Amino acid sequence: MASIGVQIVEGNPHLRSLLGWHLQQAGYWVYQSATLHQARETFYSRQPALVILDSDLPDGDGVEFCHWLQLQQQSLIFMLSARDTETDIVAGLKAGSDDYLTKPFGMQEFLARVEALLRRFRINVAPAFWEYGVLKIDLVQRRVQFRGELIDLTPQEFSLIYVLAQAGGNPLSRSELLRRAWPDAIDNPRTIDTHVLSLRKKFEAANGQTSLIQTIRSVGYRLNTSLLDEVIPSLPMANQKNDRKHLTSPHV
Repeated sequence: MASIGVQIVEGNPHLRSLLGWHLQQAGYWVYQSATLHQARETFYSRQPALVILDSDLPDGDGVEFCHWLQLQQQSLIFMLSARDTETDIVAGLKAGSDDYLTKPFGMQEFLARVEALLRRFRINVAPAFWEYGVLKIDLVQRRVQFRGELIDLTPQEFSLIYVLAQAGGNPLSRSELLRRAWPDAIDNPRTIDTHVLSLRKKFEAANGQTSLIQTIRSVGYRLNTSLLDEVIPSLPMANQKNDRKHLTSPHV
C-alpha cells in the first residue's frame, strides 16, 4: 500500500521513538515532534493523515492544540494521555480527538487503533483543495491561487485566508480568527490586523486587488465573496489530479 504520513507529538523521547519505530515497521511515514512549536511547523510542511498527540507537552496544552488541529479539517487526531478520568477523556474528545488512549497502554492495542482510524480516513478522504470561484486553496501544498495567479503566503497567512474562506463571507471577529487560525493562544487581537494588511498587500501586488478581505466595523473581517464569482479561465493548481495525494508523503 502507499505509505501514509503519521505525525507523533510526544514530549517523552523514549516513548516517541518507540511509537515511531513501530509505526515505521507497520509501513507508515513517521514525523516526530517534541514540542507544540515543532508540531505546528511539521504539520504545516507534511500535512499528515493522522496526528498522534500527547495531552501534556513541554511548551503547552495538547488539548488546546487538538482543538486547533480539528479546525483545520485535514487530519485525524489520536490523543494519548496520562489523564484517565472520565472528565479528561470527554474533554479530549470534545476538543476534536477522534480517539483517546490512556497511558500506559499496550503496543498491539495502540497499533490496532491507528489502523482503525486510518481505515476511516481512507473511506472519508478529505478534498485536496477548496475552490471558491476564482479563489483556489490547495490544502496539500498549502498554496493559494487567485484569478490564475499564485499568491506567496506565509504559513500563518495561509491559515488566516483559509479560515476566512471557510466562513463563506460571514464576518469573523478578531478573537474568533485568533482562536481558529492560530495554534497558540495569543492575547493581542491586533495581530490579526497585521496579517490582514500583509495579505492585502500581496493580493494587490499580484492582482491589483485590495478589497478581497473587507473590514466590518465593530466586528472584524470577512471575505468579499462577490469578487469570487467572476467567470474567467483558471489554471489548474499543481497536484490536483489525485485527491488522495495527501495520503502519501514523498518528502521524507
